[in-house]
Amino acid sequence: MKILLLLAAVFTFGFSNVNAQENDENIVLKKGKATYYHSKFVGRKTTSGEVYRHEKLTAAHKTLPFGTEVTVTNPKNGKSVTVVINDRGPFSKFLMIDLSQSAAKEIGILGAGIASVEMTYELPGNKLANKNKAKEDSDI
Repeated sequence: MKILLLLAAVFTFGFSNVNAQENDENIVLKKGKATYYHSKFVGRKTTSGEVYRHEKLTAAHKTLPFGTEVTVTNPKNGKSVTVVINDRGPFSKFLMIDLSQSAAKEIGILGAGIASVEMTYELPGNKLANKNKAKEDSDI
């Protein structure tokens, strides 16, 4: 019985982060589905208060802080784009990020509706820590 519990714990713990990885520099990699804003949202305010413009490289995410820079890559063609989070969404549990139209176009998913992507970003708060470390290193 103990072996069975141990195997269950190892299996559950070992595979709980299949879609998210973190490396030593606190860069997070997630794989999931992306979509993009419909044209009807142009000119409307986002949750952050900014006005949505389809030509800007912005995106919506459910939890990342506004202003977080996220690199989104289309694994089918290797194209990447860096966007800034300025809105909340997408509101489907099956979608990870909602891109502006120009961001979707840059990585070749405009017209696809929904596409598999890889998303990387630095954990919030680490940019300041990295800047402070770089400053300390330069002061030496």
